[in-house]
This record gives sequence, structure tokens and C-alpha cells, in this order.
Amino acid sequence: MNHFVIILLTVMASVLTSQDEEDPSTRIYPQILTDIPFIEDASAMSLEELIDKASNHPGLEWIKDEELLTQFGINVTQIHPDIIADAFSTTCQLVRRRGYPCEIHRFQNKDGYIIEMHRIPGSSSSPAKFGKTVAYLQHGLLDSSATWVMMGKNSLGYVLADLGYDVWLGNKRGNRYSREHIRDDPDGRRGDRRRFWNFSWHHIGIVDLPDMIDYITSRTAQHRIHYVGHSQGTTAFFVMCSERPVYNSRIISAHMLAPIAFMGNLRSPFVRSLAFFLNSLDMATSLLGIYEFLPNNEIMSLLGQAACRDEAWFQVVCSNVLFLIGGFNSDQTNNTMLPVIMGHTPAGASTDQMIHYGQGIRTGRFRKYDYGALNIIQHGSFTPPNYKLANVQAPVSLYYSLNDLLSEPVDVDTLWQGLGNPVHKILINDPRFNHFDYVWAIDQRTLVYDRVVDIMRSYERGVSDASDGNLSEVIDEVRSV
Repeated sequence: MNHFVIILLTVMASVLTSQDEEDPSTRIYPQILTDIPFIEDASAMSLEELIDKASNHPGLEWIKDEELLTQFGINVTQIHPDIIADAFSTTCQLVRRRGYPCEIHRFQNKDGYIIEMHRIPGSSSSPAKFGKTVAYLQHGLLDSSATWVMMGKNSLGYVLADLGYDVWLGNKRGNRYSREHIRDDPDGRRGDRRRFWNFSWHHIGIVDLPDMIDYITSRTAQHRIHYVGHSQGTTAFFVMCSERPVYNSRIISAHMLAPIAFMGNLRSPFVRSLAFFLNSLDMATSLLGIYEFLPNNEIMSLLGQAACRDEAWFQVVCSNVLFLIGGFNSDQTNNTMLPVIMGHTPAGASTDQMIHYGQGIRTGRFRKYDYGALNIIQHGSFTPPNYKLANVQAPVSLYYSLNDLLSEPVDVDTLWQGLGNPVHKILINDPRFNHFDYVWAIDQRTLVYDRVVDIMRSYERGVSDASDGNLSEVIDEVRSV
């Protein structure tokens, strides 16, 4: 069957089965599993055993090469075993190894995907208890919940848990933790694969995010939450609040790190080239790996050689698709943590997610997926409609930087002017800060997270004015660096 027909039938079925905008907390969730897993003690393994085990993990094949490790600035004889263990651990293993409790929550969303979330309900300084304020963190493209806990004590997940928040880490459909469906197999027959991967970030915004928020409410009885999103986690939030505006009232405060909506001015050479390469769904699916965005190692090696400097170690890093997309040129990167980063990313995405972003780059607009000749059937118009950003009435704070190749300041300003209730626009006070530094930087806490926390606290105190005297030094936009 022609894949466009499958897309059409899938969308029509989704429309016919869509639920009313009733109180979301009353939804019944099938297939709920809450688990606190037993974690293998990495300290019981020798460094040699850990490195050998890590080298079998996708993306970490190079870790047994002592010469490359030395060029990374990593002394293999002094590297902490936890670094190697963290590189191939799950999110909850990372969290438990740092001395925090971690829960696995799995449920079936409205579209039949099995979504896995991770929860840090407390810490030694703030034990778990019912009634805590919820902080929900949503990862970016090709990423997972691990991004919020992989960089040690200054990771946002731990910072918020220590401050008394009930921390929930989301995973969108299709990444390593949400790679199941009640019917379709992401690695199965062609028809199954096409159906499983038939989604873009539009579907993450209209289904995955609302369902995860509703699930959190069902488990905590908290109807309002703080939301923090990075990159695609911001895109999906804008989609949710524009398409399903009832969810605006569920947000205490929203924090958009490296916000992505308008992309017409982005400077990433790889992504801009990729956007014009994705001229048709047929070409994309045939050249990028049929439905799932997972280029093979040979393609990535060639791209790494073309996009990176000649040093062998740097090409190893740049062959990772995430660095190709966002760049790798920040003094904020802790080279010692590179095995952990590369062990957890890329974590999975659909080709349609990439195509949807590519369409936005080519048009300079923030709008729904372009189905070409089928737009009249899908959207009722010859061109895709723009998302109604004026519907985004949740109090939104935008955090942006000058060295972000994907979130250009002029595009951030266009977004700012279109939002229904923008509150803070914060320029990170480091001219070198790039797209991934929001989650991986050495100084992530002092440059970003302390500001996020101060604004969250202000809303809990009922203070939301950027000119408030207690906040002015923290949240005023930095106009020069």
C-alpha cells in the first residue's frame, strides 16, 4: 500500500478516535507498571571489565583505544569507573548510582505507544512524600531522559530533587525507552515499521506530552506542574499549548532551553544542508534508513570527515549525529564525560521528525507537517496551517545563547513576539554557549539552572513580574557579553 495512503488512514483514524477535552486527570491508564529496579554495583567490576563492556555499546566502540582517550584528554589509568559504567547504564541506573531513588513508570498512550517515564521522588536532603510540587523535564531531539541526570550533581534532575521537587523525566515515543507499541514493531516488517515511525514532533506535542502530564497527575494528584524543555522539548510544548490550549492552565511556569520553533535563520551547516536534502519523503526514507532516523556507520563516518577537522579524535566525536547537528566547539564541554554523552545519544527518532524540521528551515515558518498534494485532505488547505502561538498562554521563559547553531536569536525573537504570554527572555551570559550546553555544560547550573529555579520559586510565591526586586539581577535579559 502506498505510504501516503497509510499516513492518510492513520491521521483519519486519529481524528475519529480523539478524546474530548474533559478533565484529563480522569483518564484511565492501561498497562501501568511502576518499578524501582535493582542496580548492579559497578564498583564490583574492574576498570578493564567496564571498558570491555562499554566497547560493545553502540557509539562507544572507540573507548578501548587508549591513544584516542589520551587525545580526548582522558587518562585511562585515572578515569573513574563510574564514568565508564554511566556510559552504558539506563537512566534509573545513573540516578541510583548517585544515591537517589528512581522509579520506572510505563503506560500506554492514546496512540498505542508504550511510554516510559522516570521519576526521582526525593533525595537524602528532601525525602519522597506525597504532595510535592512536580517538575517535569522533557528532552530534545535524538535524546532521552538520561540527559537530565548524566552530568553529575549539577544535572537539573538532581538539583530539583534536592530542592524538594517531585521530578519526572519524560521520554517521547520512539526513543530507547519508549520503543514499544501495542501492535506495531519498530524493527519488524515494512508495514509495521512504517506505522510505528509515522510521526513527527507534532504528534509528540498533541499526544505524548499531554498524556505524560495526565499520567503524572494520576499518580501525584498535582494538577499543575513546572515544565522544562530542551530543544525539541520546547517545540512539542508550543504544539501542545497551541493545539490543545486546555493544557495551558496545567502549567505553573514553562522554561524553554534553546527554544526551537522558527528555524529560518539557523546557522548549522549540516542541518541546513540536510533540510534541502530532504526534498521528498521517498528520498528521505530511502537514504536515511527507512522511517527511523538512524544513518549507518559508513554514512556517519563520511559526514564526520566532511564536517570536522582532520584530527582523528575529533572525527570520532563528529561522527555522532548529535554533534553533527548542533556542533562541538564549546569550552563548556567536559571531555572526561564524552563517553557518557556518546553512550546515551543518539537515542532514536523518526525520519519524519527530521523532515518536519527541514520544512520549517526551508519556509522559515512554524507550521504543521507539509503533506504536499495531500494537504487539502490532511489540513483542509493547500498549504499547512501555522501553529497558533497566541494560544500559548502558559507563562513562558525563553533561554537562548549567541553560539547556538540551531536556535538563532532572531528566530527566538520572532517566537517571543508571537507567544500569547511570554514572560522572560534570557540571554545566557557566555558567548560560547551552544545548543547542547544547556544540558551538558560544565557551568550549566550557574549559567542556566539557578535562573530556572529562581523563576520557578517566584511563581510559587505568586510573583511573576520580571521587574520584581528579588529577581531583577537573576532574570533580566543580559544585553551584552
